[in-house]
Amino acid sequence: MEGIIAGIKRSAVHDGNGLRTTVFFKGCPLKCVWCHNPEGIGFKPEIGFYKEKCMGCGSCVTSCKRNAITMENGKPVTNRILCDGCMDCTEYCPGDARQAYGIRWQLDALVKKLLQDKAFFQNSNGGVTLSGGECLAQPEFAVALAKALYEEGISVDIDTCGAVKQDIFRKIAPYADTFLYDIKAIDPLVHKHCTGRDNEQILENLRYLCQNGHRVEIRYPYVPGWNDGECEAIGKFLAKLPGITKVKVLGYHNFADGKYDALDLPNTLPDVKVLAQDLNRPVSILRSFGINAVNGMLDD
Repeated sequence: MEGIIAGIKRSAVHDGNGLRTTVFFKGCPLKCVWCHNPEGIGFKPEIGFYKEKCMGCGSCVTSCKRNAITMENGKPVTNRILCDGCMDCTEYCPGDARQAYGIRWQLDALVKKLLQDKAFFQNSNGGVTLSGGECLAQPEFAVALAKALYEEGISVDIDTCGAVKQDIFRKIAPYADTFLYDIKAIDPLVHKHCTGRDNEQILENLRYLCQNGHRVEIRYPYVPGWNDGECEAIGKFLAKLPGITKVKVLGYHNFADGKYDALDLPNTLPDVKVLAQDLNRPVSILRSFGINAVNGMLDD
């Protein structure tokens, strides 16, 4: 069984309890304007080209079997229509200017790699977090990976936007410790404006998880001018649900600027700045509904 993985981050401390290895899956059903992992949006393997690292040596041109790369004004230009994501050019780039986003992993090989950190997981009460993109958008591979890790005694958290069929949650839930669940807005029009689709399925899946005894930690990305008016509605909605351990209000940042450029994607990141103190208001509103809300820029 094969999955397409955008990246693997070891020793992560913000993706669940303890030290964790986060596996970023390729592909997401949402198109959030503030997405800070744009390399996870598309489902196919793709290459990020970081111009500032390029030495202009042309190694990528000669290594490309599809002639998808040409030199223009001393710098390589990639025809992304011709590029099939073989990643050969990333192997031959001496300046590390070309990054592979979307490596094809066999299940057994990925499990073996993740088990290398088993001792760290056990000593820190950590584990593996499946993230993205949207990990559940590759449902068969995500379920199989979660099951294999569970059977090895590894804690598995699922970082999800919730925009998948409910049956996928039923299949993966037996192997998951905690669902790190994004709530971006309650108003369906606001949600569609921010992400490209409404949230009926997302909210229904959250109800399902909470009503069936699963541990859920809510992530609320707070983006002024986009979803900052949703705090009270989110509080009212979540206050009715059991099983929510806490709500982490996340401060928006635009550190992913370079990734959009490297992937030749339109940069949709809002031109706003969020400071730690800006999250005190939404945290206070959520706490007024009896919710264990924390400032994600200050509290772990």
